[in-house]
Amino acid sequence: MASSARPDAPAAPTRAEPLAPVPYKVRSRSADTSDTATLVLEPMGGRAVPPFAAGQFNMLYAFGLGEVAISISGDPGVRRDLTHTIRCVGKVSTALSRASAGDVVGVRGPYGRGWPLAAAEKRDLLILAGGLGLAPLRPVLYEILAHRDRFGRVEIIYGARTPRDLLYYPEIQAWRQRTDWRFQVTVDTAGRDWYGDVGVVTTRLPDSRFDPAQTIAFLCGPEIMMRVSVRALVDRGIPDASIFLSMERNMKCAVAFCGHCQLGPSFICRDGPVLDYRQLRPWMSVKEV
Repeated sequence: MASSARPDAPAAPTRAEPLAPVPYKVRSRSADTSDTATLVLEPMGGRAVPPFAAGQFNMLYAFGLGEVAISISGDPGVRRDLTHTIRCVGKVSTALSRASAGDVVGVRGPYGRGWPLAAAEKRDLLILAGGLGLAPLRPVLYEILAHRDRFGRVEIIYGARTPRDLLYYPEIQAWRQRTDWRFQVTVDTAGRDWYGDVGVVTTRLPDSRFDPAQTIAFLCGPEIMMRVSVRALVDRGIPDASIFLSMERNMKCAVAFCGHCQLGPSFICRDGPVLDYRQLRPWMSVKEV
């Protein structure tokens, strides 16, 4: 697969010790759900925050435990801090998500190739996010709002298991009120106190209005959600090369040394995490890959 750089994906930083984490202090922590929190990190020792593209990730290090790959979920236009939304799924991510203001964590990155926003300019943009998948797409939304005149029609569909699992709820409420894009929210199941849509993300697609030849689609969420969504988009006529997915795999080194994130001939940490469906189609249907 091609691995040529995209103009909207800054190269990974070069340092004398490229695998050594840099200390960052936790400026603030906010709980998004019962098992997910967002940390805002600020550099220590007068260091500057390196530039990053929407869709890139950092390796976050919990001292004494290890490190994990976490997508950057903040605004690429803000260079004073780094924002990461972290779900408790193991000892490292649990320790990181429970960090308090003033704690120190290690950071190295950014790594990978982000969302192809340059290719999306002057086109319609369809964004599908499921669960924690909104976090890697949140920087895309910031970029769209900062440069709204560069894009055509924008439609976002975000789904979660229940209303309590929705990320960035106050921000979502504001986004839904905007008139310069369409933001739909749906949940798999809900009680009587939920007055929104109920159903998986793909149940909202028939209501979406887009020209397949003019549309570029960004997807991030659970693998089953992306598989079903891709099939629905292809059936609607969107070309494989215009559908982009963020693939979350077991990234360990982030520099294509260890092979943990290999998918066919590609290393997700280096050639992704954002790849187009034309590249992914041969491998998404292969078991155990």
